[in-house]
Amino acid sequence: MVKKILQINVKCKNPKVDFADAYFPAAQSIADVKGLLWKVWLMNEADKTAGGIYLFKDDTSVQAYLKGPIVAAVSKNPAFSSVEAKVFDVLEKHSKITRGPVD
Repeated sequence: MVKKILQINVKCKNPKVDFADAYFPAAQSIADVKGLLWKVWLMNEADKTAGGIYLFKDDTSVQAYLKGPIVAAVSKNPAFSSVEAKVFDVLEKHSKITRGPVD
């Protein structure tokens, strides 16, 4: 079973503080997603871009997340001007050598 990385980027209309405060309550809901191993939250204030890098245990889990209520809510949120999602296979052998957290 190949683990999957999901990269989601959103263009923000709100400043960093607004984003951080507004989405902190969502952290637990995301943590509870079936098949999610971890998420790293991202913010580039200069670019007005936020997002996350997620590790899922398999393709079924990542596809369910992409079709689920959290991503739907993000996609409909007027605070964002665009949402981009990309899914990648994890190359575990290579990642372990470079200390990637894929275990």
